[in-house]
Amino acid sequence: MLVVTWNVNSLKARLPRVEEWLSEIQPDVVCLQETKLAQEKFPTDAIAALGYESAHFGQGQWNGVAILSKVGLTDVVPNFAPGIEQDTEARIISATCGGIRISSVYVPNGRELDHDHYKYKLSWLSRLRQHLDTTCSPADDVIVAGDFNIAPDDRDVWDVKQFANATHVSQPERDALQNVCDFGMKDSFRKFHQEEGLHSWWDYRGGSFYKGHGMRIDLLLATESVMARSTWTTVDRNARKGESPSDHAPVLLKVDN
Repeated sequence: MLVVTWNVNSLKARLPRVEEWLSEIQPDVVCLQETKLAQEKFPTDAIAALGYESAHFGQGQWNGVAILSKVGLTDVVPNFAPGIEQDTEARIISATCGGIRISSVYVPNGRELDHDHYKYKLSWLSRLRQHLDTTCSPADDVIVAGDFNIAPDDRDVWDVKQFANATHVSQPERDALQNVCDFGMKDSFRKFHQEEGLHSWWDYRGGSFYKGHGMRIDLLLATESVMARSTWTTVDRNARKGESPSDHAPVLLKVDN
């Protein structure tokens, strides 16, 4: 099973590119973030024409998450699980695909360390951990994939000094991410790649992509049973090139049956 996470930064603006990429790569499950579409505007028919079932949790011009699947799509839960404080924004959707419980997440950005949005980010991650504790077990096949807006460690930032006193690298954020992982999940990318300079997001400004000035903030967290069957992962940098790309590249994880 080939599982992908991709922040498309507006599915309306990026649909032709997404369709082309899906047709070429043929992933089995795709977690999308920042669809920026109202629920009724999601291109269900266009996605179905490519062979995918889809589930979308939309919010108009902001946020929005979706899961596309060729291997089944059942038990869909938009937002956090019942019993957990529901989010006012469309940032998480979960479903079972090919026997794996998969969540597509768009973690809040945080903006500034002294901003209310930063507190919201930390609270959101705490609720994500509650969601996992409520809905599944560490012994289950589980993947949480998406744009976490956190670089897990200093290797994941082109120059950590450029982010001093900024979000995405602060210790409370990293601790909150670790709390999610302490459920029983690992960062699948690091099973195969230990080196620095491997990024999934680059600012549109200043030629950041071509300078290598990026961050690795798009993650696929997986439980041990999934990790044991994972055989490779990569970032598709080619999808960040060309005309009108997203500022994120897709991250791919291959999981054997």
